[in-house]
Amino acid sequence: MTNHGTVLILYNAPDGGASSFVESETGVLDQVRAVAVSLVKLGIPHREIGLRSLKELPAALSVNPAGVAMNLVEGFPNSAADALLVPTVCRVFGVEVTGNDTLCLTLSTDKMRTKALLAAAGLRCPAGVTVPVGQNIPSSDLPSGLCIVKPAAADGSEGIDADSVTESADPQLKERVRTVHERFNQPAIIEEMIGRREINVSLLQVNNEIRVLPLAEIDFSAFSSERPRIVGYAAKWKKESFEYSHTPRIFPARVDKAQEQLIRQMALTAWKTLGCRDYVRVDFRLTEEGEPVILELNANPDISPEAGYAAALQEAGISYDDFVRILLDNAAARRILSSMPVRKHSAEVDRALRARSDAAAERGVHPMHRQIHDAEHCVIRRATAQDRKVVLALVNQPEFFRPDELEIAKEVFDEAAKAGEKGHYQSFVLEEDGEVRGWVCYGPTPCTVGTFDVYWIAVAPDCQRRKMGRKLMEFAEAGIRERGGRLAVVETSGRAGYEPTRRFYEKLQYQESARVKDFYAPGDDKIISTKIL
Repeated sequence: MTNHGTVLILYNAPDGGASSFVESETGVLDQVRAVAVSLVKLGIPHREIGLRSLKELPAALSVNPAGVAMNLVEGFPNSAADALLVPTVCRVFGVEVTGNDTLCLTLSTDKMRTKALLAAAGLRCPAGVTVPVGQNIPSSDLPSGLCIVKPAAADGSEGIDADSVTESADPQLKERVRTVHERFNQPAIIEEMIGRREINVSLLQVNNEIRVLPLAEIDFSAFSSERPRIVGYAAKWKKESFEYSHTPRIFPARVDKAQEQLIRQMALTAWKTLGCRDYVRVDFRLTEEGEPVILELNANPDISPEAGYAAALQEAGISYDDFVRILLDNAAARRILSSMPVRKHSAEVDRALRARSDAAAERGVHPMHRQIHDAEHCVIRRATAQDRKVVLALVNQPEFFRPDELEIAKEVFDEAAKAGEKGHYQSFVLEEDGEVRGWVCYGPTPCTVGTFDVYWIAVAPDCQRRKMGRKLMEFAEAGIRERGGRLAVVETSGRAGYEPTRRFYEKLQYQESARVKDFYAPGDDKIISTKIL
């Protein structure tokens, strides 16, 4: 298992009962205790840090140096939105957190924005309207029939109870909206009430694989016809309530194979649409005809031992200790990757090199002889220290790489040349008529089983369209297979200028698996593509 060092457990310290939702706020302590017990069992040292505001976080990180933190922060008393910034602040201090990043948390917390994104991805969500604070209910676009009124950005079913469900024509609808405005100081959502059945789908990222855990159904059979079949605040948090005692989970959910397959695919699409990572829960309602509708995506679900997510883990045969270990391994792998910005690839380098070569030719200087035969006449061999100057000339292009990235390229090449076959980095050059024309470097992805990264690939500009890049990639994939690899990973920038690079990988059957928004810079996403070998 990866050596994680001392792991921080970050959580929002309860405010001493001042909140009207004290049950959900103190519920975070159950998660803290469960994670701490697992860390002890795993032999991983840890520190528990309770925060009452975001302002306390920088000081806590300064005096508690760590590489990885379990992020259990759900909200702060005076500013719930500040909790969304915890991953970003931690990243600034060099700490990678478990769970979703700031962007995903922000999107998923805004329920109407989430619905818009999911609908744009072709997923059905309940129809509804938003009523901003201080405004009246709009006369148009109001769902007809039975509706539910809820806060636009609350968590843990806060603000949802039996009184939240009413007919759209009921005079009490206005009062329900006013209650949300006054109690939460945030917009109210009036949403159509979908069916009478609810399905919960938990997803878990294990390395680069997204697993859909067994589907759970909420059993409302004990509810009378007058009682709304919803999982409100009481059902989640008030142990003395009827709702809490009479909403058990059923595994497996009572759906046929076609429904199950559709629900699983919808959950995966929702994950990809919002850029999720590590773990989430997607809640569905079924129409009277049995059609699944996404109710919401919870990017920070309760992971206490008695909650639905832990129940899904158990049903899947995954122990809670293994769950904690998986999250820490994911975070550690992200931290390693974020410190190695080495993957901006061949097409851009080739164009820059071609421009320089053409300019040199105009001056009567030909730094690279043009060949007329194809890549079938090339030889690929392990790179040696003698190849250093030529290889670095292929990647030493300031048009595409920062100085710190170029230094990493030098370090990677030197380490590979020194360690040879037994090293982490496997470095090879492509020769044509005794002249180095390309370079590829790959190695196993830390904290994974059978996953390999293609760290660098560069080909001389006059070798484009002669299949030398393809030959290098196929050689690398064969080497990965020989070393027991099952998955190859490449990363590129999402900018328009990198479109040729992305097409190159697509032709080699790499598929986009994830996109990290604004990773390299604002507007410059990181695209992660994978290929099963």
